Amino acid sequence: MKTENQTFGAEFILLGRFQYGQMNKILFVAITVIFSVALMGNILIHLIRLDTPLHTPMYFLLNQLSFIDMMYISTTVPKMAANFLSNSKTITFFGCEIQTFLFLTLGGTEALLGFMSYDRHVAICHPSHYPVLMSKTICLSMVTCAWASSSINALIHTLYVFQLPFCTSRIINHFFCEVPSLMPLVCQDTSQYEYTVLFSGLVILLLPFMAILASYAQVLIVVYQMSSGKGQTKAISTCSSHLIVASLFYGATLSTYTRPHTLHYPEEDKVVAVFYSIITPLLNPFIYSLRNKEVMG
Repeated sequence: MKTENQTFGAEFILLGRFQYGQMNKILFVAITVIFSVALMGNILIHLIRLDTPLHTPMYFLLNQLSFIDMMYISTTVPKMAANFLSNSKTITFFGCEIQTFLFLTLGGTEALLGFMSYDRHVAICHPSHYPVLMSKTICLSMVTCAWASSSINALIHTLYVFQLPFCTSRIINHFFCEVPSLMPLVCQDTSQYEYTVLFSGLVILLLPFMAILASYAQVLIVVYQMSSGKGQTKAISTCSSHLIVASLFYGATLSTYTRPHTLHYPEEDKVVAVFYSIITPLLNPFIYSLRNKEVMG
């Protein structure tokens, strides 16, 4: 197959999630509404900054999560929505590179979900040690660690992938640029590199997910020892909703980033990507914040 040198003037073509031309305007409206709801839900969480009593470690982490989700959904959905009304559906080489970097960075920073579960674990299982284990310094360290590690990981993968020789065909069978969707376009063996992607996925995605499961398991054990039935019901409801949204995000991303590209099926990948690129940022503000009476107050 012919290869083509990558230049900033080159373009990719995004096939998108749907191929129904007569429904483009309806799909544009639908995705715009979803995007607006997700954006407004996450913006509301930033009102926490106006309420001094809510300046606690838990709400500090929630604030960070809402900012990540706003950026996360803004990285992919506006371009996806614009493509419903566009005939070209192109994205520049540089634009694709930026989108891949941002998506990897923000996706990795969702590890804050793990830190939030740790916060609840400490608050319920070790309340007397909470001021020490969740001090302002430790919270800042958690957030800094999440941003730094995900940014470095994203930069390494983005720089490596976009220096690979792409084939003449620049058609990406996806609705945004991400590493797995770009692999079929590369005109050389990428099996060794895929081991690196697998390792990164296990560290960036699996470890936080395991931490979430372990934290909430301990919380549920402590809750079941409570004498208050109302407290048990509330804790179980909260933990279960948090586990569902975390499982949705991490299950979908692990499915995408821990498989070699030969086992990827574009139509299936696009459906799975909807869960971690659109549904999760939409659900997070409602699951983690807007069900909270203190936040709503």
